[in-house]
Amino acid sequence: MKTLAMRLVLPALFLALASCSPVQRFHGYAPDDMQLAEIEVARDTRETVAEKIGRPGMTGVMEGSAWYYVQSDWVHEGWRPPVEVRREVVAVSFDEAGRVSNVERFGQEQGEVVALSRRVTSTGPTGMTLLRQLMSNFGRLNPAQMLSR
Repeated sequence: MKTLAMRLVLPALFLALASCSPVQRFHGYAPDDMQLAEIEVARDTRETVAEKIGRPGMTGVMEGSAWYYVQSDWVHEGWRPPVEVRREVVAVSFDEAGRVSNVERFGQEQGEVVALSRRVTSTGPTGMTLLRQLMSNFGRLNPAQMLSR
């Protein structure tokens, strides 16, 4: 009886402990400093940047403004929601001629939450109801102005 309980309890205990271990996930790609050192400002073009470090996952809103390489690392522990532990954004900017004008790296500490799309309907003017607005207009009427026309 004791050995049967040990055969059932020990595997269940090991499974429970294994399920609590953190799971890491890696999303995206950001080139490292050695790869970025190969890019020469005012010399390289979009084509040479694509050959050296690859094409980005995102580009700027304006055509030709910048290329963005984004990488984020997440840790998921058990029942808790995933937590972002590291984020890097590499921005390669181009000038009007299509040559590299700037290369920047941003980390999670420089990040800001930006709402790209909001699906909230505006409630309109606040503070005054429709009835209050109508009633406030009665005091503004000037009969002399209406008769002078």
